[in-house]
Amino acid sequence: MKFVDEAIIKVHAGKGGDGSASFRREKYVPRGGPDGGDGGRGGSVYLVADAGLNTLIDFRYQTQFSAQSGANGAKRQCSGYDGEDCIITVPVGTIVRDLHTQEILGDLIKPGTRLMVAKGGRRGLGNVNFKSSTNRAPRHTTPGGEGESRELHLELKLLAEVGLLGLPNAGKSTLISAISQARPKVADYPFTTLYPHLGIVALSGQRRFVVADIPGLVPGAALGKGLGVQFLKHLSRTTLLLHLVELLPLDGSDPVENIQAIEHELCAFSEDLLQKPRWLVFNKIDCFTQEEATKRIDDIMQRLGKDIPYFAISALAKTGTHALCEAVMKHLQENRRIYDVLQIEEDYLETAEIE
Repeated sequence: MKFVDEAIIKVHAGKGGDGSASFRREKYVPRGGPDGGDGGRGGSVYLVADAGLNTLIDFRYQTQFSAQSGANGAKRQCSGYDGEDCIITVPVGTIVRDLHTQEILGDLIKPGTRLMVAKGGRRGLGNVNFKSSTNRAPRHTTPGGEGESRELHLELKLLAEVGLLGLPNAGKSTLISAISQARPKVADYPFTTLYPHLGIVALSGQRRFVVADIPGLVPGAALGKGLGVQFLKHLSRTTLLLHLVELLPLDGSDPVENIQAIEHELCAFSEDLLQKPRWLVFNKIDCFTQEEATKRIDDIMQRLGKDIPYFAISALAKTGTHALCEAVMKHLQENRRIYDVLQIEEDYLETAEIE
């Protein structure tokens, strides 16, 4: 299925039903008085996060959604029925913006989250609501309110804890297929990955984490060159970035310059992205002896002059991949514990303020 991560839709809430102007008419009951009922409430439009969806491609074919209008009131104080709400399912991780104001209406990051994006029109009042001691035969009613209409910009940001990045042909797709059940296209030419892939890495003891593979970056990606810039935003939700590096690139380029080029693109796209924890993963060590691979890695790290965690693996031969996954899992578990402590403290402070 083609990956689509942005869509524009129009939503229309239902109109409220009009109030009724009616008078009671029964035999032997003169001057029965007003008995016009209220109209029904117009249906609203909701977006609901569905964990079973992973793309916005359905909105390529249907872009307009409308809720049902409420029914008009009737005699004998009968109220009109309420209009049915319109429920639109979207993938978890969808950001909803008003297309014209660019206001963020919601960020659906939890399955089952409901977001009202267009409120239904209010019900109209029947003439029974306007009777009084001085106005015993009111003919006044109110019409139902119009429902809200909006154009929405939907943007999907994948919910992955670990993101893979690097130059084309660095081995990202091979790695994600080696450590998970994801099966992206793998070939010996650049840009085989045209859209992000998600994979679930399962370790012993029911330990799991989600990893995302995005298309390879090239110099100038932050300015729109290549494919990766369209999907760099998916890395913004990740906890850890794995930067895959070829020890001996086929084009003869310098691995140090390649690493610095990716860092430059991350910085140009978002300073926050550059500040995320990032590990270097030197791939394709099966092309060298152990001594040669160690020597090359030491030279690269010395020339970089940075204290960055690094691993040496062969994604194709699955050498070192298990140790890498265990280290990633340990890092994520530590961050989850820190998050849980902060969340408990935040909940306690909110409770204290309420009391």
